Amino acid sequence: MLLKLIAIAKNTFLESIRQPVYAIIVISALIMFILSPSLTMYTMSEDNKLLREIGLSTIFLSGLFIAIFTACSAITEEIDSKTVTTVLTKPVNRYVFIIGKFFGIAGAVFLAHYLLTIVHMLVIRHGVLETASDTHDWTVIGLGGTALLISILISAFMNYFYDWKFSSTAIVLLTVLLSFTLTILMFIDPQWQFNPANNAFSLFDVYASLLLLQAITILIALALMFSTRFNIILTLSSCVGIFLLGLVSDYFFGMAAQTHLWAKIARTIVPNFQVFWISDAIYEGTLIPISYIWISTSYSALYIAGILFLSIALFHRRQVG
Repeated sequence: MLLKLIAIAKNTFLESIRQPVYAIIVISALIMFILSPSLTMYTMSEDNKLLREIGLSTIFLSGLFIAIFTACSAITEEIDSKTVTTVLTKPVNRYVFIIGKFFGIAGAVFLAHYLLTIVHMLVIRHGVLETASDTHDWTVIGLGGTALLISILISAFMNYFYDWKFSSTAIVLLTVLLSFTLTILMFIDPQWQFNPANNAFSLFDVYASLLLLQAITILIALALMFSTRFNIILTLSSCVGIFLLGLVSDYFFGMAAQTHLWAKIARTIVPNFQVFWISDAIYEGTLIPISYIWISTSYSALYIAGILFLSIALFHRRQVG
């Protein structure tokens, strides 16, 4: 059973990162990161805080759309085209199929999330040129640009000679090379000197990214659940609707939950995405304690497990033949 689950997850992961929409979303996010320092330089002393918030918003929205489109491709399209029957006619249980699909989709989303988090940290390291005396951080531009150029050249070579998928190869290579770039920049300051104390990186961005990853993983499970019954339009609408409702659940259900049973039930069922969004901490300069990360992780893990059980139940009653 474990080998079957791994095989389904691996196949789903490879199919997801090879989709054109996956590359389009990642490239669009990278372009947004490149433009963001120029877009946030007119906010009067709040430039770098706005830069951080735009970066985190870009990471989250990219993960949201990748989760929805890959889930629909992995479940809805396979059901509509009847290709799912090829798998299920073999000795593969439906719950193994659903869990394998979840891990495959999650792997594709995690790859994009990790790449965009690295780019976000590099952009924060560069910062916004707030005054005329500020200069570009050529360590970030030079090393990051080199990593991008090498990724494109190697991917083009592998595509031409070995017929590898250009977009997925470039994304994986860029992720690896930017990881090395980030490691180097942890020890090199903007003057190309060995100075780890002045690397301008913060654990705040790492913790914020982890919180967003938990929210995105919940949305992956929701997208997977809806895709067992709905098409891509309804899945997208349902996920966005629950996300927006989850952002304001404290406002709509919080106070009423003390006196009304329906509000208490709604507050329990609807995921509270405000837990994972730390916009206030950005502008107030508040640190994120590690204990908060563990609490939010427990909350998201229990919620994801519940959604997956419901997804298995819905798919078990779905006619696919």
